[in-house]
Amino acid sequence: MSSVILLNKPFDVLCQFTDDAGRATLADFIDRKGYYPAGRLDRDSEGLVVLTDDGRLQAVIADPRHKLAKTYLVQVEGEVTDEALEQLCRGVILNDGPTLPCEARRIAEPAWLWERVPPVRFRKSVPTSWIELTLREGRNRQVRRMTAAVGFPTLRLIRWAVGPWTLEGLAPGQWREAGIEGLPMPSRQPVRTGVRKSGATPRSTSPRRR
Repeated sequence: MSSVILLNKPFDVLCQFTDDAGRATLADFIDRKGYYPAGRLDRDSEGLVVLTDDGRLQAVIADPRHKLAKTYLVQVEGEVTDEALEQLCRGVILNDGPTLPCEARRIAEPAWLWERVPPVRFRKSVPTSWIELTLREGRNRQVRRMTAAVGFPTLRLIRWAVGPWTLEGLAPGQWREAGIEGLPMPSRQPVRTGVRKSGATPRSTSPRRR
């Protein structure tokens, strides 16, 4: 049966299991063999990485054709304007073409948010603000490029959700197993549009939560 692991990837960790340069990788947090990330998260970004031991399920999760929503919490430089949010929602022009319409709204800094190590470098004379951004595509460094395109460079980027999964209850570096309810199940034939629910009950294997 397909299995999924949810990891809260810390800042400055590569979204892979090996690195010849000796940098921090997923292997520093997950000791399970045969699991691979379904989609990537940049080294300078934090938050949810979904891993699976099923290559076909990995493709379902990572392939933009399935339009699995991904939600990001983004700290930007400056007080984000309504006009900038409207631009993000409509789609912006990047050097590899226009982005799809998305969901963008201004939020308060999350009260549960952990401190980043190292901390974000601020300019004391420039305020910051937070955006919740939900996309259904996945280009290289897309969120950072989108906020820069509307005049608000990204300072901190946290992926909160991928499809039905969220970071809830996971401190940086912690992980847990999760079910696959609500996803198209992988098969050796083309992926069907119907949904088959797994009977598996999510079981926590993460370290003691704080």
